[in-house]
Amino acid sequence: TDPDQAAVNVQNRVATVLDELPEEVIRAGVQTEKEVNSMLLYLNLTTSDTTQDEKFVYNFADINILPELKRIDGVGRAEIMGMKDYAMRVWLKPDRLAAYDLSPQDVTEAIRAQNVEAAPGKSGISSDRDPQALQYVLKYTGKFNLESDYENITLRALPDGSLLRLKDVADIQFDALEYSMVSMTDGKPSASIMIKQRPGSNARDVISNIKAKMAELQGSSFPPGMTFNVSYDVSRFLDASIFEVLKTLIEAFILVFIVVFIFLQDFRSTLIPAIAVPVSLVGTLFFMQAFGFSINLLTLFALVLAIGIVVDNAIVVVEAVHVKMHDLKLNALDATIAAMKEIGGAIVAITLVMSAVFIPVSFLSGPVGIFYRQFSLTLAIAIVISGINALTLSPALCAMMLRPMHHAGEGKESWLQKFFNGFNAKYDALAGKYSNVLKTIA
Repeated sequence: TDPDQAAVNVQNRVATVLDELPEEVIRAGVQTEKEVNSMLLYLNLTTSDTTQDEKFVYNFADINILPELKRIDGVGRAEIMGMKDYAMRVWLKPDRLAAYDLSPQDVTEAIRAQNVEAAPGKSGISSDRDPQALQYVLKYTGKFNLESDYENITLRALPDGSLLRLKDVADIQFDALEYSMVSMTDGKPSASIMIKQRPGSNARDVISNIKAKMAELQGSSFPPGMTFNVSYDVSRFLDASIFEVLKTLIEAFILVFIVVFIFLQDFRSTLIPAIAVPVSLVGTLFFMQAFGFSINLLTLFALVLAIGIVVDNAIVVVEAVHVKMHDLKLNALDATIAAMKEIGGAIVAITLVMSAVFIPVSFLSGPVGIFYRQFSLTLAIAIVISGINALTLSPALCAMMLRPMHHAGEGKESWLQKFFNGFNAKYDALAGKYSNVLKTIA
């Protein structure tokens, strides 16, 4: 799903019912935003200055920090938890309202009517081209910003000619918009900023840019005593997970190399699969980049599985060439040509069958299908490249690198050859016992 197109579709649907919403909602506005549901980052802005309270920290973050964070590419939503915006609170006195026969609605209308931005114009202006001798430019103070301004708002004229003002029926207090939430970090007043990423953005890049911007703001605009810390960072989990998968990737490669060396018992023969595996993985990464796949846990897991799969084709080629060299006494080049004539079709068939197992998974739909599509296609690409390597690279390496193997009794045995002889004897004994068990069961 294209997030931009989805946002347009949602906005169009909202517009069709906008006139049915309450007036207060329409006045506040309805916003359509693109964001990922899960939280990306949680910042805490704290201060050690005892003269700065929670309201100051909140409004400093709201005015100076939040706009900067929202401009960072990849940030879908940045919001300060709670509502500690500076506000003029009007505490109505019910007994006074009842005495003057007023309602809260009357007070609200009076505040709205007098607390306005207006340009009154001029007094004494001429109606023709000739200007008047005396003109007076009217000025208005504009929006109120002091408690005294609100206290002197006129509600009505009383019968004795005096004016009923807001301070007569209410207490005015410059304070926070709401008290429903208290934000403290290590016992200090703080502002907690929640950040979500925009769909399609890279979480690690967004987090890195956010931290860089916060460090820049701390050095340029933070008041003395104010610092920030990160209490939740999803990249920590991502980095730890990716590190573990990469470690598993390396461990799997080493284990495959050791197992192949023990069974083939020849360093040159082992080197061929060891070369084929990185080639397949690098080729897979190239196509992942071309298809727009990201390096995530599923694609890395697919690469881990691919190591055990892609090495098989190279081992088959090496074993087949060794058989020809041993049985027919051929040199490496002739043995490779003879072996590939026999197993070339089998390698193609294995590649097609293995690809047919994973490719259908890529047709799954929905959000889950997107992840499994990357997983299945990553494996399928690795398998196809492994098949191509088995038909091209591995035979070429066999022809250049393989030498006839020396067996027991053909000269002085090294400690490594003694180990291989002992391993072969144990393995043959185990294989014989297993064969006897199968015969008994059959």
